[in-house]
Amino acid sequence: MAAERIAVNPVNWSLEMGFNQGEVVSGQTRTLYVSGQTSMSPEGKPEHDGDMAAQLALCVDNLEAVLKEAGMTLANLIRLNVYTTDVDQLFPHYGVLAGRLGAAGVAPTTTMLGVTRLAIPGQLVELEGTAVA
Repeated sequence: MAAERIAVNPVNWSLEMGFNQGEVVSGQTRTLYVSGQTSMSPEGKPEHDGDMAAQLALCVDNLEAVLKEAGMTLANLIRLNVYTTDVDQLFPHYGVLAGRLGAAGVAPTTTMLGVTRLAIPGQLVELEGTAVA
């Protein structure tokens, strides 16, 4: 049985930013919990030091790679946590993420958190997600 998703939005302002306030998921058969994805190369080397837009794009690429390996896509994403060392610097580039989610036709529940630092020095953003199929 395929997962059925019902958006829960008592207010609509979040839709303009690309996320639902909540989602009811029923009938799911598989759940994938994705560890935080940063802008690391396939060899495990940090990429794009100091470039928020490029780091964010690679984070999404890496998130998609994990989803693909599990037989899923961004369309299966129901929860997305965004961690950043600089919320103000991230906002002008948030369209990189919102555009990819929009193209996949998904508006996962999302939380953005400003943190002091990420595990790898120089990393500015990290994406962590939950997907269902």
